[in-house]
Amino acid sequence: MIDRTPGARRAVLTAAALAEPAASLSGYTVGVTADRRKDELSTLLEARGARVVVAPALRIVPISDDAELRAATRACLDSPPDIVLVNTGIGMRGWLEAAEGWGLAEPLHAVLSGAYLVARGPKAKAAVRSAGLRDDWSPDGEGYEEVVEHLTARGIDGRTVAMQLHGESQPEYTEALVSAGAHVIELPVYRWAPPTDPAPLHRLVDLIIARLVDAVTFTSAAAVQAVLRAAGTGADALLDALRDDVLAACVGPVTSAPLRRHGIPVAVPGRARLNSLVRTIVDELPKRAVTLQVSGHSLTLRGHAAIVDGELRPLAPAPMAVLRALAGSPGRVLSRAALLQALPRGADEHAVEMAVARLRAGLALPGVVQTVVKRGYRIPT
Repeated sequence: MIDRTPGARRAVLTAAALAEPAASLSGYTVGVTADRRKDELSTLLEARGARVVVAPALRIVPISDDAELRAATRACLDSPPDIVLVNTGIGMRGWLEAAEGWGLAEPLHAVLSGAYLVARGPKAKAAVRSAGLRDDWSPDGEGYEEVVEHLTARGIDGRTVAMQLHGESQPEYTEALVSAGAHVIELPVYRWAPPTDPAPLHRLVDLIIARLVDAVTFTSAAAVQAVLRAAGTGADALLDALRDDVLAACVGPVTSAPLRRHGIPVAVPGRARLNSLVRTIVDELPKRAVTLQVSGHSLTLRGHAAIVDGELRPLAPAPMAVLRALAGSPGRVLSRAALLQALPRGADEHAVEMAVARLRAGLALPGVVQTVVKRGYRIPT
């Protein structure tokens, strides 16, 4: 299900059902910031039981009529590059289509045929081969660092490198190649633009800050930067949430780089594939779950649900927030005022009482949430 608001209820999942792979992410909410492949990624996550919040951070804008790309293409024809770095399949196809529109397809194909072609990933490789060209090398990890290391080891002093940009300039990699003596032609084959409707992105930012999502997926470094920009003055709060409570899951090392610079721990699959990204989330999220033994019962907290003796019981945000606060200090009495801090702004102490009542009903376990007269509530140890 797409958009998939927090607070929606689901039927209780039995222990047998919860043990199935299709329920491995049940009880968790995952944000998706991709645009072009949002449906594919959402389907993969939902197939494992996750609730998904779709909020494209950016959209791809082709620039087939862009003067900068045309000038860069002319530069490649006038001074054929020794090396061509193909970063994405969509970028390679867009460049060739643009060249065809300008009547430059054949001379560009001839230039590319004579160059040492580096394809950074399987989609880039597929695009190269579908154009009738031959790729010469691909990095195992699909990272720019590997590419720079490989090219500098080959020797690029005095050589020309044409580098397809991944939606925006990558000055650190251009500078590394220039420092090694190369002349670099940057090819802006497409650009990132803000989403047509920014409301879902701003809503996702709010959900991250409020810890109402358990993980956020990123498939490009530009999307990371777009989410930080969307947070505005709340960027520090968003980064705090990603450091402590919300899993940042990135498709590859290039995507994760901006988060690492902010000291954010990231989960990155061994291979830059959506399937691998989802498997990484399946592996990582359960490790972060809190599990307690309470009054002879097993209680595990997931994002918007509790697993009670093996059965998953969905909870609305307010009772889940109360449960999380109480589970953070088992045995300790938390006052209504203290629990109020865990609820959304504008709530009062009556809202705490309502949340506790709904929590007890949702867990259906007498004695798990105890009232301590005139003091507050606790989970017994």
